[in-house]
Amino acid sequence: MLTIQSLKKSFDGRTVLDGVDVSIEDGKIFTVLGDSGCGKTTLLRILAGLETADGGRIEFNGATWVDTAARHLLPPQNRGIGLVFQSYAIWPHMTVGQNVAYPLRRAGLKRQDIAERVSQTLAIVGLAGFEQRSATRLSGGQQQRVAMARALAPEPKLLLLDEPFSNLDVSLRSQLRRELKDIQQRLGLTIVLVTHDQLDAFTLSDQVAVMRAGRVEQIGTAQEIYERPASDYIRSFVGRSSSLSAKVIQENGSELKVRLKGGKLTSVRDEEANAISVGTSISLWARPEDIVLCLASPEAQADDLAGRVREVTFIGDRFETVVDLYGGEPLLAYQSRSAVLGPGTEVIVRFLSSPTIIRS
Repeated sequence: MLTIQSLKKSFDGRTVLDGVDVSIEDGKIFTVLGDSGCGKTTLLRILAGLETADGGRIEFNGATWVDTAARHLLPPQNRGIGLVFQSYAIWPHMTVGQNVAYPLRRAGLKRQDIAERVSQTLAIVGLAGFEQRSATRLSGGQQQRVAMARALAPEPKLLLLDEPFSNLDVSLRSQLRRELKDIQQRLGLTIVLVTHDQLDAFTLSDQVAVMRAGRVEQIGTAQEIYERPASDYIRSFVGRSSSLSAKVIQENGSELKVRLKGGKLTSVRDEEANAISVGTSISLWARPEDIVLCLASPEAQADDLAGRVREVTFIGDRFETVVDLYGGEPLLAYQSRSAVLGPGTEVIVRFLSSPTIIRS
């Protein structure tokens, strides 16, 4: 178990980490997700021992790494970690085998043991037989594997990854994500990964922490964060969404009658049982994949919303569509490639599930 308590760090008077608290179970992939400047890389560097914390405590499997109150700091070389940098940091004057062997030589292993470990580790990352290759004559994906092998060779208890796929093309990133997940499961590794890429976070992680301005806004599974974001920031940061302003005019348990901007009345269900009273201003929040567009017709139901398609954009597997609701606000929806309602089409808007209700 990796435990981080009240971790703080400032640079030149600017707070970068503001009381971070995180617990990470053994054998799990834990991803810190956030945009640039949120503090995620600083957190990783403190875990690696490359930065010192101003305050807080870090423990790993019963051993104290950092305790600022007791002025205790465990040196990086005694933490039993592997670290893969965003730039890979492959030494160009060494062969692949020499790169991977470097931490083993530093640890004082025998030559035969080093050769065996290098061979085993390169096989794990899919580079069997690459020992004598020049490290500079490899593709980006191969260099990433060498960096991973070098981090894995000392058999670390904890693997730290700093944006490991950011320099790779889309198809290679997908392949290496699958390979990393397979390696983690085979070796039972505990991994802490920092990234700004939501796809990396969601496809790899057992748990995700979303950071903003030095604080952890939410920790949960990828599905929990996507479907039940804990703040307005996470709603806007994770995935795509639309928000409609409304006011409650009638309340019947979990059923609410609301008036949208422009005067349209519709009914929504308060799934979270927020006990919202009449007169409360709210926002209705919905993901584009939860919105269905139909051709306008006289058979429209009372709660249906009506609008006109403003813009349709092809994005590969679907069409991204902006609809201007009559008397209201724009709404983002997806359309399949099989049936596309083009710009100018009058449409009915329906929700596959009731929108999330947020108090304004």
